[in-house]
Amino acid sequence: MENYNQTSTDFILLGLFPPSRIGLFLFILIVFIFLMALIGNLSMILLISLDTHLHTPMYFLLSQLSLIDLNYISTIVPKMASDFLHGNKSISFTGCGIQSFFFTTLAVVEALLLTSMAYDRYIAICFPLHYLIRMSKRVCVLMITGSWIIGSINACAHTVYILHIPYCQSRAINHFFCDVPAMVTLACTDTWVYEGTVFLSTTIFLVFPFIGISCSYGRVLLAVYRMKSAEGRKKAYLTCSTHLTVVTFYYAPFLYTYLRPRSLRSPTEDKVLAVFYTILTPMLNPIIYSLRNKEVMGALTRVSQRLCSVKM
Repeated sequence: MENYNQTSTDFILLGLFPPSRIGLFLFILIVFIFLMALIGNLSMILLISLDTHLHTPMYFLLSQLSLIDLNYISTIVPKMASDFLHGNKSISFTGCGIQSFFFTTLAVVEALLLTSMAYDRYIAICFPLHYLIRMSKRVCVLMITGSWIIGSINACAHTVYILHIPYCQSRAINHFFCDVPAMVTLACTDTWVYEGTVFLSTTIFLVFPFIGISCSYGRVLLAVYRMKSAEGRKKAYLTCSTHLTVVTFYYAPFLYTYLRPRSLRSPTEDKVLAVFYTILTPMLNPIIYSLRNKEVMGALTRVSQRLCSVKM
């Protein structure tokens, strides 16, 4: 291992890229994914805001998901890329706390937002006549605001703890960002109680929402199966399968990582799994929701035609 200066209060992020040609290839690939995520999510936000056909609760929530993903990947990748280019893997004590706070906040907000999107589809398909009442603009705003408040409070509690525990001489975090479980392993005190709170937070903000989403889609699929219209069934199945794909990509690696005890975890495995929910998911979400959605593709065509007519 490289000989890092441990007299500083800064942390050292060991990173994701090995110092080799493979590392350079991975760096280029991650930067490409980052740019795709930026373009995809910004395009989704602009498209939903510009096309009036997409001014519905479902797409309002989807625009918020794109906004979260945009911030999510921007919290991780720029610092990681900068470290690789400049060979400086240090991050200040305060900087690490800020990155950890934003990551934890966005992780919980996205989990709760995916739950809100599942509820939206449940009401739309199972109670279509009540949809405009149960999913009014006020309800959507309350869902989103509540998600941000809950996510921020949870992140604040975890960040305050990790910034106040005593750390040993080594401050080398075996990860590519300031992940709480990776930081806790450097503590010079017994952290089993705190690790229990991490498990509890994961259960409340990831396991319970995942169970809620699964139950919602179970009811939705049952309702779809009973539909008489073949076209309606096809559209509902397509919408549900799109949402379930996004949910699986996000929740599966997160749950596997955070619900395991420390003795069963390995830094390499944690980093590989973290790539899924911090880098790949923000890039895949706009692709999944656009390519598999006729309404989004139709909106893209309309907006493109409008822009072309303005130029002419």
